Amino acid sequence: MTTNLPLQPGGVAVAAPRYAAWLATKNDLTARFVAAGRIPGLINLAGGLPEPTIFPTEELAAYAREVILKHPRDCLGYAPTDGLPELRDAIAARYSSPALRLRRENVLLTASGTQSLDLLGKVLIEQGDVIAAQFPSYVGAMDAWRPRAPQYRNLVLEDGAFDPLASFGGAQFVYSVPNFSNPTGKLVGVAMRTAMVDAAHQTGVWLVEDDPYCALQYDGAPLPRMIDLSAERSRQGDYEGPVIHLGSVSKELAPGLRVGWIIAAPQMIQTLIAAKQGADLCSSGLNQRIVLAAMESGLIDRLSPRMVELYRERRDALCAAMAEHLAEWFVWDAPVGGMFVWATARDPSLDTDRLVSIGTEIGVLVGPGSVFDPWAKSRSALRLNFTANAPERLIEGVRRLADAVRKLKSGAV
Repeated sequence: MTTNLPLQPGGVAVAAPRYAAWLATKNDLTARFVAAGRIPGLINLAGGLPEPTIFPTEELAAYAREVILKHPRDCLGYAPTDGLPELRDAIAARYSSPALRLRRENVLLTASGTQSLDLLGKVLIEQGDVIAAQFPSYVGAMDAWRPRAPQYRNLVLEDGAFDPLASFGGAQFVYSVPNFSNPTGKLVGVAMRTAMVDAAHQTGVWLVEDDPYCALQYDGAPLPRMIDLSAERSRQGDYEGPVIHLGSVSKELAPGLRVGWIIAAPQMIQTLIAAKQGADLCSSGLNQRIVLAAMESGLIDRLSPRMVELYRERRDALCAAMAEHLAEWFVWDAPVGGMFVWATARDPSLDTDRLVSIGTEIGVLVGPGSVFDPWAKSRSALRLNFTANAPERLIEGVRRLADAVRKLKSGAV
C-alpha cells in the first residue's frame, strides 16, 4: 500500500495540514504591487501608492512625541474598540452639515479602509449572498470578502437601461466608489448618485460609499456625497439612513498610520463594533491621537493643495506620455481625480496578463485588468498609477510599456 502523506524522520506518515478552501482563490497581485517599489530599477505603475516625499514627517514626529507625553494611557495602552471619543467627535463634526447630523455614535474608527471592508463582510455577508457593485472594481474589497464566497452582480451605470431599483433588489448590499473609482478613475454623476440613494431608501438595501480619493480632485467642483444625499431624504434628526460611508487618512496624510472610519446609522455602528472586537480588539491609540492632532492643527488642510498640484502634474505627464507612445494600441480618459488611468486595448484580443509579464521583464509593472472583476473579463485593459512616480519616470515607464506591447504584438515571446 502506498501513501502520499509526508513522512517524519523515522518514516512515520503524518497527515497534511488543512487550510480553508477560499485560499485556493486568493489574489497575490496586491502584495506584488506593494513589494515592487523595492525592486531596483523597476518602475512601478501598478500600485495605488502615494508620493513618500510629501509625507509630513517632521510634523508627525512632533505630534507623536507630544501625544505620548500628554496622553500616555491612550497612546500606549488599549484604546476603546470603537475608537478614541475625541477623534470620533472630530470626524462627526468634519462630515456634518445642516442636513447630515452626526454624533460620535455614527462613527467607528478602524485600522484603515481595508479593515472597514472586512468588518462589513463579517456582519453582512453569508456564503453565497449577492453583492451588487460597479465593475471593474477595487480588488482589495473582493479580497476582503473572498472568504465568504459571495456572488456578484455588475452595475453597469453607463447603460441607458440601468434600473437602480431592479439592480438593488435581492442584493445584500451595494458597493460603490463614486469618486474617481479604483481602478477606472470614473466619477459617478449627481443624477446617478441620487438615483442610487433613492433606490437604497426604497429597497432598504445598504449602500456602501467607499470614498478614499475624495481629497484628490484635480478638475471641477466636488459632487455631493451619497450620505449627504441620503440625509436630505431622511430629515429625522441624527443620521439613521441606509448609506455606509467609508473614509481614511491613507491618501490625504499617510497610509502607514492605518486610521480609517465608518460613518453609518448607530445600530450599524454597534454591529460593526462587535465584529471589530473579535478582529483586533482596538486600533492603535497612538496613531489615532496623531491623526487627531493633524486634524486639529489644520495639517491635513495645509497639505492638500500641495498634494493636488503635484498629482495633477503627474496625471498630465502620464496622459501625455501615453498619447505619444500608446495611442496606437489603447484608448483611455484622463481622470478628473484619484490615482489611476484605465486604458483599454483597441484590439480585444490583446492579453494584458501576458503584457504585464513582459513589461516586468523589461522594467515596468502595470496592473492587469483581469484582477478587477470576479469573472476576469477585463483581460484587454490596464490600470496605470501616476501618483508614485515623478514625470520623468512616468515617461520612461510608458516607453518601456510601449516596448512590451511591440514585443507582445510581434510574437517574440
